[in-house]
Amino acid sequence: MSAELTPQNAEVEVLLSEEEVKARIKTMAAQIAPRLEKNAVVVGLLKGAYVYTADLVRELARLGKVVLIDFMVLSSYGKSTVSSGKVTIKLDCSENLQGKQVLLLDDILDSGNTLSFAKDHLEKLGATEVLTAVLLDKPSRRSNNFTADYTGFTIDNLFVVGYGIDFAEHFREQPYVGYVKQ
Repeated sequence: MSAELTPQNAEVEVLLSEEEVKARIKTMAAQIAPRLEKNAVVVGLLKGAYVYTADLVRELARLGKVVLIDFMVLSSYGKSTVSSGKVTIKLDCSENLQGKQVLLLDDILDSGNTLSFAKDHLEKLGATEVLTAVLLDKPSRRSNNFTADYTGFTIDNLFVVGYGIDFAEHFREQPYVGYVKQ
């Protein structure tokens, strides 16, 4: 019988190097910047997208874009490696979104449930437009027809960690995107 996979016994291989991720985020910022209105609100989904949000916002600033920054905490995974399918708001935006354009950032577009839920929620809060940008897209896992406006990398159905993405709160600090060998 094999041992249960835990962060302590997980073997992680680099999937996308720190350099590859930084280069792609710079390219994404250049693609996104022309569509952003003055004082658009960037909403990052915590905790997984905190590094991605910080890096993308810095790249947008280098391109002269001034944005407001806010965060939301949504949950559909808990401590599991598989989404429950039910999305709950653990922390909502504090910024008034009425009449504002929003750029919604997430680390991974997997089933599509979380981003679809978040986009609908932000529209209900009065956002005039909600653009979505994800670092990673796993189309093989999609359970709805949600598509991000901007995608960093399309990946296979791998259990990824690093660059803000965790396995039971471990590996977020890694500067690359890796995958857990199973």
